[in-house]
Amino acid sequence: MTRLLLTLLMPAVSFAGLWPDTFGAFHRTSAKPLAVSDRPLWDECGFQQAEQAEYEVEARKFTGIAYRLQDSTGALAAFDWQRPSDAKPSKLGKLAVESGDSVVLAYGNYLLSFQGYKPSVAEIDALVQTVPKLEQSPLPALSGYLPDKGLVPNSERYITGPVGLEKFAPGISPSTAAFHFGTEGQLATFQATGEMKLVIFSYPTPHIARERIVDFQRISGAMAKRAGPLIAVVLNPPNADDAERLLAQIRYAPTLTLDEHVPGAKDNIGNLVVNAFKLTGLLLIFCLVAGLSFGGFRALVRRAMPGGEPESVISLHLTDQ
Repeated sequence: MTRLLLTLLMPAVSFAGLWPDTFGAFHRTSAKPLAVSDRPLWDECGFQQAEQAEYEVEARKFTGIAYRLQDSTGALAAFDWQRPSDAKPSKLGKLAVESGDSVVLAYGNYLLSFQGYKPSVAEIDALVQTVPKLEQSPLPALSGYLPDKGLVPNSERYITGPVGLEKFAPGISPSTAAFHFGTEGQLATFQATGEMKLVIFSYPTPHIARERIVDFQRISGAMAKRAGPLIAVVLNPPNADDAERLLAQIRYAPTLTLDEHVPGAKDNIGNLVVNAFKLTGLLLIFCLVAGLSFGGFRALVRRAMPGGEPESVISLHLTDQ
């Protein structure tokens, strides 16, 4: 009987809700775990949990779907994949778009979808204060190397492994990309004389990229270029000149990130001086109180014992030697 109860309770114990009871003026009417399709690709993005919730206030209703991923890179990959093709940029953030009365946005390691309602910045800020296991690591810099000219809106796809590569760029084999090096890729479609699919792969070192470029150059119909630790590939371009112009825009610019020390109160020399005076004053007060206490105790003892012998004093008589 005990084992049966534990079996029934385990799903409820293991499932932690992602949506709060209230969202702005709305109150939640239902919430349930959500099963995702294309599970291998979700798993490659670091999928952990998904929940769908229904909200309403008076006659207004909307549906919210939250996906929790392992990190912000997985959320970026999921955002690029789940973003509608006709979406327009939203003011909610860099990774936020809207389509009709719906919004899709990535925040930290979460992908959030609102169907039937466009939330405000304040509502999103309040929501992310309540979601469990929020992770806000910096986004990968690879997407910043995509050229702006000719970029087809919403065509970006972030690739973190073989499943995404097969789905979005099947012309490149996983062994050529070599994901065991920690490789990641950024794909996008560009419009010139015709459409061209560009993929930029990032490797840990320029030396590894130099070795991998040989395999990329063997892909039939592809044009590849190395720039530092980056390899850019255009697959089956309809016009070789357009592909060359596109590849020429890929330039690697190394960035140096330094941990900036933010001075605190303990770094202020003025505070140090003030604290030194405070400590000195406390020591003087302590010495004064201790001296008065000791002297007062001696006086009380003498009054209580008037016939007592005076305390003996040890004399070494050093001058008699």
